[in-house]
Amino acid sequence: MKKIHIILLVGIAATIAVLISFLQNTSTYDTVDTAMSKPGKFVHLMARWDKDSPLEYDALNNPNYLSFTAVDTLGKSVKVIYHQPKPENFEISERLVLKGKYQDGIFDCQSIQTKCPSKYKDDMEAAKKNVQMSQAIEPKP
Repeated sequence: MKKIHIILLVGIAATIAVLISFLQNTSTYDTVDTAMSKPGKFVHLMARWDKDSPLEYDALNNPNYLSFTAVDTLGKSVKVIYHQPKPENFEISERLVLKGKYQDGIFDCQSIQTKCPSKYKDDMEAAKKNVQMSQAIEPKP
């Protein structure tokens, strides 16, 4: 075997190893039902805070305990326990990405990522203005 063949085989093997490691780290967003079907397994749950249910958080007595009910896009709800301080923009967030495990009837959350609508609202308004301006400039047939 020539040296170039050996180098190519090693390069291909390294590329395959890198691709496999990336595939193991990728994850998809789960619903409450799929999280319940995988008890004890780490999942990413896309949901929103159910504002009709109570929010348990006392920053003075126990700032590292937050409990609330989350509802996914299909309408299924689950109680969430989070053992960290409440995220800064939790109340105004439209969506939450909850990373954790479903165990014993609750979702034990390890991290919360908030998704705020205000970030995208300005972009949409600017896009609408650009479309209107381009339509006004284009000659009508």
